Amino acid sequence: MDLLWNAYSNVSDDEEQPKRQRLSFSSSNPPKRHLPSPSPPPLFHQTQSTIPGSYISKRQRALMGPTPAPLPDPVPVPSPFTLPGSISVTDVHHNILSLLKSKAKDHQSQNLISEKLSATLSGHTNAVNAIHWSSTHAHLLASAGMDHTICVWNVWSRNQKKACVLNFHNAAVKDVKWSQQGHFLLSCGYDCTSRLVDVEKGLETQVFREDQIVAVIKFHPDNSNIFLSGGSKGHIKLWDVRTGKVVHNYNRNLGPILDLEFIMNGKQFISSCDVSQSNISENAIIVWDVSREVPLSNQVYAEAYTCPCVRLHPFDSIFVAQSNGNYVAIFTSTPPYRLNKYKRYEGHVISGFPIKCSFSLDGKKLASGSSDGSIFLYDYQLNKYKRYEGHVISGFPIKCSFSLDGKKLASGSSDGSIFLYDYQSSKVVKKIKAHDQACIDVAFHPIIPNVIASCSWDGSILVFE
Repeated sequence: MDLLWNAYSNVSDDEEQPKRQRLSFSSSNPPKRHLPSPSPPPLFHQTQSTIPGSYISKRQRALMGPTPAPLPDPVPVPSPFTLPGSISVTDVHHNILSLLKSKAKDHQSQNLISEKLSATLSGHTNAVNAIHWSSTHAHLLASAGMDHTICVWNVWSRNQKKACVLNFHNAAVKDVKWSQQGHFLLSCGYDCTSRLVDVEKGLETQVFREDQIVAVIKFHPDNSNIFLSGGSKGHIKLWDVRTGKVVHNYNRNLGPILDLEFIMNGKQFISSCDVSQSNISENAIIVWDVSREVPLSNQVYAEAYTCPCVRLHPFDSIFVAQSNGNYVAIFTSTPPYRLNKYKRYEGHVISGFPIKCSFSLDGKKLASGSSDGSIFLYDYQLNKYKRYEGHVISGFPIKCSFSLDGKKLASGSSDGSIFLYDYQSSKVVKKIKAHDQACIDVAFHPIIPNVIASCSWDGSILVFE
């Protein structure tokens, strides 16, 4: 104890305690290790060689590894608008341009027959359903195909005749129509839409979507901004192209709409449906009030037949309906919309085909197709008919067309031929072997009367002059 006391008693309590000092280590004793602050990865690949057998971190392996292979380019999505040519009239041949600038009446006296092949238009990969000339830009022809495309052709261009291709539809295109408002095309197809396209700008300006296949479209006779559409579910809609919205809906539990026709200066319209979900004799033909969305009469046609086509007479207050009873029925287009039981056009055969009929421009003649391949031309006043036969239908939706002067009637045929008939004598004036497969549609030019275009089930389009 004494030793311990002596050892700790060397320092007096009165003496000041020495201050603590940090011990300094000699070089033999290493200092305390400090963790380095993290540094960013090197920007460039390290070129120093590594010692064999040493540890290599994942980051170093990534830097030393080969450059990863680039990903393959994605499959290009086809553009909805391609412009292989030009729609400008400046590319048109001078002689054709002079004819287009002249009036149609200057050519109606020319009794010429279309027989010379003027242009071959190839581009569709499937059948062509319809063709239509532009009345405002008469050098352009539009075609609607089963290949989901619409082609616009600059028919007499000195360079590329295919002016542009429209791929806006997602299914087969059933019909195409030029608008009176410039370079606008209205089309409908099996993708449950009607589409309005500005061909000059290559833009789809409006899409009118429905929950049904759109089968029929009709522009208002006095306002091209409004059109009717009817479809497979029996729904009828009135659209405004300026807003892209439905103005009116016309619903009555109908079957598929077959045809639509405006009457009474666009204040009323007629609808024809296939199979009614209630009573076919009550709803086969209905007269509607456009603004009130109500049927004015649903007992217009009391016979048990459907009518695939309705047409308004250009002058008289009557309309006709193509009946599957193998005749064309006549109705008054004013209340009470009576069926003329004492006058009808019969002799042609329907056999369930969607046979169409059409009045001549002067309203004196009524033309109708037939399932036996004939075209019947009836005298509206005398109820007499002439018969145009020679071409063959064979179940194809063959169409026909009158020339501007009304002196010739053209029709396609299932054997690929175009038949030209004389309006007065009903004799075959010319038979043109045009296509390898069925000739579906024919269309006379709106200005040059001796020019006719045709399209075929094989996807080809021909122009004769």
